[in-house]
Amino acid sequence: MLQARLVANVWPRPFAISSSSEPTMTGGGPDAVTLRLATRGSALALWQADHVTTLLHEAAAAAGRSVLVEKVIVETMADQRLDIPIDAMGGKGVFVKEIQAAVLDGRADLAVHSGKDLPALTPQELVIAAVPERGDVRDVLVGSTVDGLPQGGHVATGSIRRKAQLASLRPDLVFSGLRGNIATRLEKADGFDAIVMAAAAIERLGISLNDRVVEVLEPSVMLPQVAQGALVIECRVDDTATRELLLALNHTPSRHCVDAERAFLAELGGDCDLPVGAYAVIDGDGLRIDALVAAPDGTTVLRDSRRCAVAEGEATGRAMARYLLDDAGGSALLGR
Repeated sequence: MLQARLVANVWPRPFAISSSSEPTMTGGGPDAVTLRLATRGSALALWQADHVTTLLHEAAAAAGRSVLVEKVIVETMADQRLDIPIDAMGGKGVFVKEIQAAVLDGRADLAVHSGKDLPALTPQELVIAAVPERGDVRDVLVGSTVDGLPQGGHVATGSIRRKAQLASLRPDLVFSGLRGNIATRLEKADGFDAIVMAAAAIERLGISLNDRVVEVLEPSVMLPQVAQGALVIECRVDDTATRELLLALNHTPSRHCVDAERAFLAELGGDCDLPVGAYAVIDGDGLRIDALVAAPDGTTVLRDSRRCAVAEGEATGRAMARYLLDDAGGSALLGR
C-alpha cells in the first residue's frame, strides 16, 4: 500500500481556482461564441467549471475561434440541506438533477459533473458530449492507515462502496456518515479515527495534508466508483453547435474507460449509491476492466476482471454486470 504524508508534494499542482462568476473570454471580438456552463457553487465544482473553461479556451484558440463562457451557478437542495442524508433525498443523483435541469430548460448550454456522481441513466434529451483527460481515480484514507486503525476504529464516509470494501478488510470498524464540502469534512475529521475522501478532490483543490497520516488506497485495495476522477460534460442532444465545440475536449482513452464503467453500472440497473465499483484502464492495445458487487456490510465481495478490445468495452462491462448479478450471486447481495 502506498502511504503519503505529504500529499501536496506527491501529486501534481492543480489548476488555480477562480472564485469569479464573471464571463471569461479568449480571442475577443464580436464573433465570439457564448456558452453558459451550469455548475454547483462549491469550491470543487467551481474548479471543475474553470478547468472546462480553460480547455474550451485552448480548443477555441487552436481553431482560431473565440469563446465566451458564463457560469450559471445552481444551488442544489443537497447543498442547502446538509442535515438530511443524501439517501433520503434520492441518492447522489440529487447533485446532478438540478444541474441537468438548467440545461434542459435552456438556462445553460452545458453542464460539468464529477463523473462518480452521475447516475447510469440520464435524461434522453441530454448527451455526454465530452470526457476530458481523467484525473486520479483513487480513494484516500485521512487520519490513519488501514492497518493502523485501532480495534473498533471509527471511520466516517458517506459512500456505501467505501464502507463495504473497508469493512471487508477490517470487519471490526464502525462507520458513520459524513456530509459537506471538502473543507467541512476535513474540519470534522478530528472527531473520527479516519475519514475517506477522493484523491482527485484533494489534488484539484491543492489541499495540504502535511500534518495528517494519509494512506492512498490503490484500486487493488479499494476499487473506485464508476467514473471516479473523471469529469463528464453534458449538453442537449439537439444542440449540434455546442456538441461540435465540446468534441475537442474529449480525451479518447478516458472516454473509452468511462463508457465501459458506466455500461457496467447501467446493466446493474442502479446508480452511484450501490455497493459496487468498476475501473477500466487502457492496457496495451486493449482494455482491462475490474468490477465488484459487495454486500453493504462487506461480508461478501464478488469480483470479476476481464480484458477486451477497446471497442468491446461497453459490451464487456455489461457482461460483467450480468455475471456478477446472475452467476456469482450479486442480486441477492443487492436485495433483489
